[in-house]
Amino acid sequence: MQSDTIVALSTPPGIGGLAVIRLSGDGAFDIAGKLFHGKNLSQQISHTVHFGKLIFQNEELDEAVATIYKAPHSYTKENVVELSCHGSPYIVQRVLEALIRLGARPADAGEFTMRAFLNGRFDLAQAEAVADLIAANSDASHKLALSQMRGGVSNQIKQLREELVHFASLLELELDFAEEDVEFADRRQMTLLLDNILSSVRNMLDAFRLGNALKNGVTTVIAGRPNAGKSTLLNALLNEERAIVSAIAGTTRDTIEETLNVDGILFRLVDTAGIREAEDEIEKLGVHRTMQAVQQSAIVVYTFDVTNMNSEDVAHDITQLASGDAPMILVGNKSDGRSVGELQRQFGRPDILFLSAKEKQGIDALKAKLTDAVLQGRTHVPDTLVTNARHNEALRRSETFLLDARAAIASSTSKELIALDIRSALQALGEIVGAVSTDDLLDNVFSKFCIGK
Repeated sequence: MQSDTIVALSTPPGIGGLAVIRLSGDGAFDIAGKLFHGKNLSQQISHTVHFGKLIFQNEELDEAVATIYKAPHSYTKENVVELSCHGSPYIVQRVLEALIRLGARPADAGEFTMRAFLNGRFDLAQAEAVADLIAANSDASHKLALSQMRGGVSNQIKQLREELVHFASLLELELDFAEEDVEFADRRQMTLLLDNILSSVRNMLDAFRLGNALKNGVTTVIAGRPNAGKSTLLNALLNEERAIVSAIAGTTRDTIEETLNVDGILFRLVDTAGIREAEDEIEKLGVHRTMQAVQQSAIVVYTFDVTNMNSEDVAHDITQLASGDAPMILVGNKSDGRSVGELQRQFGRPDILFLSAKEKQGIDALKAKLTDAVLQGRTHVPDTLVTNARHNEALRRSETFLLDARAAIASSTSKELIALDIRSALQALGEIVGAVSTDDLLDNVFSKFCIGK
């Protein structure tokens, strides 16, 4: 445990009904007790709440409630005091200044959670999930962060490491008896194990795209030619007049971004300028930004006007807008008054969704297609997904080392090289949960947290 006591405001800064100031460390009770006038906090039972006054140098700063948590039964596994006072920025500042003068130190960003990790409260992946939980802005991102905080991804990684450690120890034993040329680790079983672990690692890597999108929102670009009804479609999806709609082609000159929550999944909708030969420099810049947005998108909603387009035009636009492996949803707009069968025969593509953005017909079907594009055939969002870019990078490195180890076994390479590859894979997996960590890694992880958490 850390010897010093840290303090910070744990609620958002600004005017509010209440503010919570948190202390953690060996001296939390003594320091808070010098300011808090009521019951002796160090003599009270853990997880109890007490009323008193905050008095510093004979000046009453506020009335407050103190909640105490005795080590190791606290968030940080240290002595913790939370002072709940009135949410005046002036009062908060005075209380913080008083506690610092009484011996506390201002906490760094994420230092409470870093102490929780260092004291064994949870592993590094779970600690990172705390920040994700605070930042969650949709049902899906909330559930994923909660699952990870409870050990969803960590348990998978720990299981893989345990399986690898067993064979790694046998290889190390072989190295100890190198002169006798014995094999304690069955190479056939080791190959099967590596295949199974590689399969698990690849499944987690494949799921990262979905997990990252659900965590940060799914970037969804609405693209097409001018006057296709893209802005009208954006307004229909949002059910509000967010974008200017006009019969004049080329009204949208820049990207417009809004968020849409569909069944707990957050979509970041981007309405773009129409794709065509630009008539002026401003429109040219708008078209350039459209293509940039398409290249960075997770989903492309290609929208076209069924009244003045043909199948060749649609095919040309699809080719122009195709970007990597991002799925494309084809939307035939302004289809009110015409049968779906007639339109399908005209354009010859059964995967086109025909709708009328102006009349808000077919909008629910489009939302269903959006969720299908994200879930990729799943009926619901999985409870456990890799959402963290750091974890994804570590998994990629572990995959490389596992492949090298497998190749080394197949070619009867020296035991030393096989052992080195497996050690490297173990280290990469260990970095995810903090079994292997450095000061630089921890500083990088926890610096992204808010002060007070």
